[in-house]
This record gives sequence, C-alpha cells and structure tokens, in this order.
Amino acid sequence: MFYYLDGTVAEVLPYLAVIDCGGVGYACKTTNNTLSSLKKGQHGRLYTYLNVGEGVFDLYGFATQAERNSFKMLIGVSGVGPKAALAILSVGTPDTLAMAIITGDEKTLTAAPGIGKKIAQRIILELKDQMAKESAAGGLSFSGPKGTSGENPFSTKATEAAAALSVLGYSSQETAVALKGVDVENLPLEEIIRQSLKKMVK
Repeated sequence: MFYYLDGTVAEVLPYLAVIDCGGVGYACKTTNNTLSSLKKGQHGRLYTYLNVGEGVFDLYGFATQAERNSFKMLIGVSGVGPKAALAILSVGTPDTLAMAIITGDEKTLTAAPGIGKKIAQRIILELKDQMAKESAAGGLSFSGPKGTSGENPFSTKATEAAAALSVLGYSSQETAVALKGVDVENLPLEEIIRQSLKKMVK
C-alpha cells in the first residue's frame, strides 16, 4: 500500500517517528538506528511496511531498504513478531544481522531485549536454510576478476555474501551489481556485505 513516506519529521519518540506528508502525520514504528538518522523539523524519508491483521493496522518505517528487507525477513521466522524484529535491528544493522546468521553468532541476536537463546537459534537455523535455498534457486552467477577467464568466478566469501544479500530481499541481478568492484578476495566477509549494502542504498 505504501512504499515510502517523504516529508517533514514531526516527532521523534522512542521506537516511533511521525512524518508529516502534506499535512497528514503518519506514525511509523521503527528502530533506534532509523531514529538516530532523523531530526525533528527536517526532511525525512522512510521505507514502509504495513502490518495488517485481526485488530492490527500498524505502519513501520525504515531509513534504508536494507533495514526494511531485514525486518520483513525476521518477521517471517516462526515466533518472531514485529516487536522482536525492531529490537534486533535496534542493536545491529542489516550487515551485522546477515553476518550473525552466516556465522551462527547467537550472542549478536541475544543482545537485543527480549531475544533469548532459543529464538536466536531459530532465526539462525531458518534463515541459514533460506539463504541456502535462495543461493541454489537464484542461480547466482558473477563475473570473476579480470584474468580469470570465467573460471572459479568468485570466492566462497563472495558466494556467502551473495546468499546473505539475496535473503535480505535483493535479486540476483542487484546482488551482482552490488558486489561488482568490491575486493572480495581480500576483505573480510562482514566488510564485503557492508560495502555491498552501501552501494545498494546510494
């Protein structure tokens, strides 16, 4: 229904931002990371997700598409609701979340209020499985570095980064473009993901 809201930041409250668009104030539940990027009285744009259910009609807003994609990914995990997803994304970023899933880092997830070990394990298990399926079904193919003649196109790190970006909601084509020019041979996996996400939100 809504893709994004673009207007003046009317209010910045705990886990809530109000964007004034043409005289109408839209209240968006959001993360601490997004709130830190907003200033009352200044221009703001939030990428939105509308959660509609029985007795529920909540609008969520995020400073980047990567954060919105991460939110949608998290609430797709059984037992993880919008509140838990906001908590996770308030203590981390999309790239740290992707890294935690790839490496099985429960501590990064349990650092969020209300996220226990069992939920963290479920998030890692379900999303790792989803990453594997996305990677296999997406036919991820990238042009290798110059001089490789197409052999062994990208390193394992690049494949893992591509799987992470794919499960965060990006298409194979978008992922290929984002990884192009990133030094996948020498950079750590977390930095590859971070740089790729930055390129996507430019």
